[in-house]
Amino acid sequence: MRLCAGEASVGELADPFEMALPSFMKHIHVLETSGLVLSEKSGRVRTCRLSPDALLTAEDWFQHQRAIWEARLDRFEAYVMKLKKERTAAKRPSKTSNKTIKRKGS
Repeated sequence: MRLCAGEASVGELADPFEMALPSFMKHIHVLETSGLVLSEKSGRVRTCRLSPDALLTAEDWFQHQRAIWEARLDRFEAYVMKLKKERTAAKRPSKTSNKTIKRKGS
């Protein structure tokens, strides 16, 4: 979230986390490799910033996945509703079976 406010040094980004700086740098490297974060070194300070273009690509992917999962959930909901109707119909005695029971008892 910090990078949403603007660029920041790796040290500033690492401050809130309880991990060694080399470990934190591995996380930064993964973000750089994915293209989500850009960094540059000036002297001893490495500064990071978000790459908005990569975020747009990620957003497109998430929207595509959302459409897939919404369709799957819609089909699942329809299936569950079908099962509920079938179960309700199976529990309800039919008119024919009621007549048969009354005749035998008469």
